[in-house]
Amino acid sequence: MPLWRRPAPVVRPLTADDRDAAIELCRRDPVGAVLAGVQVERLGLPRPPGTELLGVVDHDGGSSALRAVCWAGANLVPVQVFGEVLDDLVEHVRRRGRRCSSIVGPAEQVLPLWERLAPVWSHPREVREDQPSMVIDDDPAVGPDPRVRLAQPEEVALVLPASVAMFTEEVGYDPTIVGMSYAARVAELVGTERTYVRMEEDDGAPRVVFKADVGALALGVAQIQGVWVHPDLRGQGLASAGMAAVVADVRARLAGTVSLYVNSYNAAALATYRRVGFRQVGSYATVLF
Repeated sequence: MPLWRRPAPVVRPLTADDRDAAIELCRRDPVGAVLAGVQVERLGLPRPPGTELLGVVDHDGGSSALRAVCWAGANLVPVQVFGEVLDDLVEHVRRRGRRCSSIVGPAEQVLPLWERLAPVWSHPREVREDQPSMVIDDDPAVGPDPRVRLAQPEEVALVLPASVAMFTEEVGYDPTIVGMSYAARVAELVGTERTYVRMEEDDGAPRVVFKADVGALALGVAQIQGVWVHPDLRGQGLASAGMAAVVADVRARLAGTVSLYVNSYNAAALATYRRVGFRQVGSYATVLF
């Protein structure tokens, strides 16, 4: 008589019925899962065409348990993808083909995922293997800049050049060359009170000299993205005081835990965040295509 074998896990799109189980899974590491957590909390709502929130479901005698989650949109974002679950997800993603511009998330999940996908996916522009994941869940350790405030909807045209400059410096290309989606994202963040700026006059015209966004908000965590200081004013303490102002307001309005991730080679940024009171809790990795 053949030995009984446990059925292989199934990879399938998640639905509104899976929302509670998926949130519970993400809460095992809310800082690491926040990017996917945004989509998990939206389960049951319309999503952009061509995007999926995938789940690896383990079937056992009529009941099913969610073992892992992966957001498959502009980014591929794994959550709790370890061990044999990784092989099941890789097989599904290989058949699906590459549609994302990056793989991002906790390094211990992203790097093994990329190792298996590398032979069949296109060569990446860059692999960032060590990006310290940092959090602060208390008052900032430095005084906040009183001139840092929420950007206003009528200031989108001023915020956009700063956002483009930040993205180009960080990622390596101008995001506006691929359509209007980046400009729409900037307007969305401003309109939902998730972009912070400090403005100064330059020859009588206002310009952004500090900017930061709450790029992801889920699971009680606010992830800060897009931190930028005008090149003419770097090294003058704007970043630390500006981030202190952002942290204080985000913790008061949006989430008690504020997180971010930063390239390990960016010594100046790491020193700034530590000065504010951020501490490292893990490491992200990003594969850029």
